Amino acid sequence: MAELLDVTGLETQFRTREGTVHAVNGVSIKLKEGETLGIVGESGCGKSVTVMSMLRLIPSPPGKVVAGVANYMGRDLLQMTDEEIRHVRGAQMSMVFQDPMTSFNPVLTIGRQVMEPLEVHMGMNKQQATERVVETLELVGISNARERLNDYPHQYSGGMRQRVMIAMALTCSPQILIADEPTTALDVTIQAQIVELVKRLRDELGMAIIWITHDLGVIAGLAHRMAVMYGGYIVEEAPVKELYANPQHPYTLGLLGSLPRLDAQERRRLVSIEGLPPVLYEKPNYCPFAPRCKYQIERCLHENPTLLPVGANNHFAACWVDPATGRER
Repeated sequence: MAELLDVTGLETQFRTREGTVHAVNGVSIKLKEGETLGIVGESGCGKSVTVMSMLRLIPSPPGKVVAGVANYMGRDLLQMTDEEIRHVRGAQMSMVFQDPMTSFNPVLTIGRQVMEPLEVHMGMNKQQATERVVETLELVGISNARERLNDYPHQYSGGMRQRVMIAMALTCSPQILIADEPTTALDVTIQAQIVELVKRLRDELGMAIIWITHDLGVIAGLAHRMAVMYGGYIVEEAPVKELYANPQHPYTLGLLGSLPRLDAQERRRLVSIEGLPPVLYEKPNYCPFAPRCKYQIERCLHENPTLLPVGANNHFAACWVDPATGRER
């Protein structure tokens, strides 16, 4: 598969009254055609900021991308002019945001909002855009789509609004779909429907997906690869099955330990990760997870590990210690 996106050394900072927050600290990710990459981690670890930095959606000020390259089809997204990046967003790379209610304009009809990308990026007239919107809404499971074009966002349920958000992202047939926790505000049944919908559309349309979540259970059957983020860093990356079967970073072990399992041979208590996430007013020169880690050694407090190969299957982890033995790698 050809490589679509190659992000290297991405760093993003936010200036606040309390100081400069180092939100993303040298993140590197790759995405191939038709591949689904899951980015997981707890709130505040830098997942959303990473993808919004790539698309140049970070409000400036207070935010600023201070380093990195984001090559898309051979061009650096971070060096494009405002006009150039505007034609990439929505047309070639689309984003589904976390809360569908606040993502829509409440005083414009659903039809008007979903048509806009087609008119801006594809140059369609109103009739052509209408037909394409009806087709796309039906694709994502909105019944009586044509009759509902003049409805307003508040007339749709939460699950239907999220489907419309996906339809809006798909209207221009993008190569990459970025989904930022799109199921967080939905109940479990609707979550499952949205995940199955995205899987079906990925297979039918052949698009690549970046799926951001804090819930490892949601993307177990969706993603091909997973990147685990903590404190603005990627601390582990591996194919999904390999990561679930053989986690190599203590933070990943904590996340997996907090999930209830249906295949467990005996009942066990869920594990919680003690402590709090770091407040990154300074870029750490030590492992950011060390204060919460039961495997910590002296080296963890003085040197921040980089992603290193840990076994086969393209598995990488940023940890000085092998959790299986408790010894330094």
